Amino acid sequence: MKDDKQSTCEKLPVSVVQRKGIIRSAKPAHRTTSASEAVRCEGEVERDLTDALHQSVSSSQGTPLSNTVPYNCNNEYFKLLRFGVDSLYLSYQGELFPEVKERLTKLKQLAQHPEADQQAQAQYAIAGHIFEVKDKGSSIFPYVIEDGAFRISLSKTSKKTPMAYVKLSSRYLCSITPVEAEMHLRHILSELGALSSYAHVSRIDLCADFVSPENMESWGREAWITRGKKIDAPAINEKFTGWSIGLGGKISCPLYNKLIEIHTSGRTDLVPLWKEAGWQDGEPIWRVEFQLMRDVLAEHGLISLDSVLANLNGLWSYASTEWLRLTLPNPDDQTRSRWPIHPLWGYISSIDWETNLNTLSRSFQATRLPEDKRILALGISSMASYMAKYGITDFDEGLDHYLLALHQYLCACGEFDGLSGEDCLLEKVRLRGKEFNTILNINEAEQKNLEIQKAAKDYRKSSEGE
Repeated sequence: MKDDKQSTCEKLPVSVVQRKGIIRSAKPAHRTTSASEAVRCEGEVERDLTDALHQSVSSSQGTPLSNTVPYNCNNEYFKLLRFGVDSLYLSYQGELFPEVKERLTKLKQLAQHPEADQQAQAQYAIAGHIFEVKDKGSSIFPYVIEDGAFRISLSKTSKKTPMAYVKLSSRYLCSITPVEAEMHLRHILSELGALSSYAHVSRIDLCADFVSPENMESWGREAWITRGKKIDAPAINEKFTGWSIGLGGKISCPLYNKLIEIHTSGRTDLVPLWKEAGWQDGEPIWRVEFQLMRDVLAEHGLISLDSVLANLNGLWSYASTEWLRLTLPNPDDQTRSRWPIHPLWGYISSIDWETNLNTLSRSFQATRLPEDKRILALGISSMASYMAKYGITDFDEGLDHYLLALHQYLCACGEFDGLSGEDCLLEKVRLRGKEFNTILNINEAEQKNLEIQKAAKDYRKSSEGE
């Protein structure tokens, strides 16, 4: 039994049970409700948690339960910045409209065309999105369209294969709730085909970003108790970046330094969200993430998006208390299941998904843009190489010579293709515009024809009462 003097901020042990195929998590017996308790929580929760987690608490079946504390008891040891759905993969049954399939076939052929001006027209504009039509698909999903919000893979007519398999981007889900995102996606898909089912979840990634002074490299592999088969400790340039557990399985869990990751990925949109949640420059930010595949969701009777979103608490508890635990190894006890939970894991596993901690990004656009500094760095490197080649050390002289040589090169390239230098550059701009989802390259006549076709289809739907 727990000592009566323990902080009222502590939750009772979390247990996860399966009833009729649905995961449910036990509710806390009490939470912080007064200002005085909040003060105690700030100053005492770490000591109380550490004391509690060093106890070996067992259920009647001999399985240790995890003692946790509410997520809102942020303190110097653990500060939760945000948590939410990081990535979402959905599938839909249905059938593509014949005219859509015909158009996608032509656009895919344009994407495969050897001429750049033809490739640039491989775009599908719909519902405010300018999708790039990919030149390749797969045998199951031959048509792929993508922008910064969605990657939509579309199949040919088949009763066994979903009409659409869609990845909703992490960046998009930082700007909108999963329910709102799915509603917008359904609107897009309804313009492409006749849907015959609700959204099925093929994969969902749940993440939490936090700050802690804990040394994430201070424990060994034996501290992880997991049903996963692989435990790795990746590094970049011999610098430890985190842990990876169960990679390639039905569930996997990366725990990694998010600041190092965004340096590579360019996810600067997260920075203002962290700052709004209380992050200070210089503090390390870690992300723990559970990637849950269709199989494990189906095992718990969770197939539709609605059922999955209604059970996020249970999924998180199952993943962080039954599938994986971080412990404090006890060399005097050979029964690893009795090892106490690490204090850090107590905080992580206690996150309450029925609350809403997150703020949403206000600057999302459905584009795939590289950072300006990356683009400009290429220009600086090119200009520096040119100046060094010709021994130029004066900036103005170097810039003049470089721009002149660049113009001459463009003219030479255009002459080879029968274009002016300006048209040669604009051709490349249109290609990049297709890739970045920023420029619609379809000519006006074709665009007007598409608008007429859409108006006719909308009229038919309205007249038929759909």
